[in-house]
Amino acid sequence: MELTTVWFALIAVLWTGYFVLEGFDFGVGVLLPFVARDESDRRLVVASIGPVWDGNEVWLLVAGGATFAAFPEWYATLFSGFYLPLFLILLALIARGIALEYRNKSDSTRGWDRTFFWGSLAPAFLWGVAFANIVHGVPLDAAHEFTGSLFTLLNPYALLGGAATLTLFTFHGAVFLALRTQGELRATAIRLGRQIGLLALLIGGAFLLITQLDKGKPLTWPIAAIAAAGITGALIALGRDRDGWAFAANALAIVAITATLFANLWPNVMPALDPANSLTVDNASSTPYTLTVMTWVAAIFTPVVLLYQGWTYWVFRKRLTLD
Repeated sequence: MELTTVWFALIAVLWTGYFVLEGFDFGVGVLLPFVARDESDRRLVVASIGPVWDGNEVWLLVAGGATFAAFPEWYATLFSGFYLPLFLILLALIARGIALEYRNKSDSTRGWDRTFFWGSLAPAFLWGVAFANIVHGVPLDAAHEFTGSLFTLLNPYALLGGAATLTLFTFHGAVFLALRTQGELRATAIRLGRQIGLLALLIGGAFLLITQLDKGKPLTWPIAAIAAAGITGALIALGRDRDGWAFAANALAIVAITATLFANLWPNVMPALDPANSLTVDNASSTPYTLTVMTWVAAIFTPVVLLYQGWTYWVFRKRLTLD
């Protein structure tokens, strides 16, 4: 297997890990105003992701760094063409992190909680908009420069993709809260999760169906079906008080959706509306020497990072209580 193929797959894995782990962080933030009755509940909601949220964001940093090193042309075109949406995501993530760190150090938490809510909602929506545009294709010239505008990116298909990721991540957060809390807070999370899960199934199903009809390959149809089955299974498990199975099923759905998008993208990394101007894994990649060195580094350090993060989740696996 060529190293360009290996690194395309590794970048897909990194984005998948980011969406699975950071997805429930976003969902918890979006749900905060709707599940918490008082300050005690809000503290529990925030504490549910307190030990892990910053570790989850490492996946984004590594995905961005790997893209820059393995496919510099892809990185350059993506960050120049999608500058404003990515800048808004960055601002939201910064504001969200500040809110999480400072809410317990302030006499009034309302402002920080609103910041946490919007700092979670904006990335959950904008990541879907960004990846929908990447898969669908954008206007690029012969030098692989983006020639559109912000309104080019805000097309109906991309907005549907944003709605799909927002509802899916919010459902993921509801299932995570059901897994990590008890009592009335857990009951509220389950009730909202059932409603949002149905929306995620409908909106996500519509987005995947349009994607498949437009860009689908024979291999990706069963993967898209697994995504729909995962959300359905999560809804069923949530209704039967099987919180762990619900979380695993929805995580599988996120994995399948991300795999569908990347499989449909291959061998392009940034398709253009004019196929002659598209960026592919071949014309966007680094030198073979760079990819070889990166492969050895990844082979050594990736297992270490996975073991450490897995240990962190194991330590903080118990349900939270007010005590």
